[in-house]
Amino acid sequence: MTDTAVEQPAADRPFAGRIALVTGASKGIGAATAIALAAAGAHVVLTARTAASLEAVENAIFDAGGSATIAPLDLTQADAIARLGQAIGERWLTLDILVLNAAMLGTLAPVPAIDPKEMAAVLTLNVSAQAALIAAFDPMLRKSDRARVIGVSSSVGRKPRAYWGLYGASKAAFETIVSAYGDEMERISNIRTAILDPGATRTDMRRRAYPGEDPKSVKEPRVVAERIVALLAEDFATGHFEQVG
Repeated sequence: MTDTAVEQPAADRPFAGRIALVTGASKGIGAATAIALAAAGAHVVLTARTAASLEAVENAIFDAGGSATIAPLDLTQADAIARLGQAIGERWLTLDILVLNAAMLGTLAPVPAIDPKEMAAVLTLNVSAQAALIAAFDPMLRKSDRARVIGVSSSVGRKPRAYWGLYGASKAAFETIVSAYGDEMERISNIRTAILDPGATRTDMRRRAYPGEDPKSVKEPRVVAERIVALLAEDFATGHFEQVG
């Protein structure tokens, strides 16, 4: 885990002095969110599998005057999340913001054609790893005076669609995990959770799902990132859900 240290952000930045963790932060919505949070004053911990891509995002944050720490890892590997939690916990007392963005699409196929091995891989990252992240950072989140957890989801998690059964099922389970955690924490901590559906966005996942689509016909990840940062600054209630138009 390496970091870029710069001078303290301006006091009028809404997340000055706050620690944020963004998963899937090497590209797309995750990268844009990390950059936006750093611009708003947070020190951002970025995780993803590819170190080179994380370094590019870190450099963008540094060039804009922000600060970040990169932690390359595969969230599906045994003990990876526990090691991440231990490393972050040794450096900071609290975690103020957790953006659960990492996910995999899997193959779009009819339900009878879903490959069991692929299903296990999708559920491992999209569900099991997310629950493990919450468990690993729960102690740090509880210590924050204003902890916020944002789960980046998809409309197919709430409205089933043909050929999207595997991904949709994983997102339905993901939303349940995040929302149940928020319900559990609402009366005993300062933790609040929300689900955000980014809608049609110019990402690699979108390109794989809609190969014939003109990328310019959908919004840039920056638009979603700006909404995530704005939402994090609001006093939303646990259970909040919204879709970015």
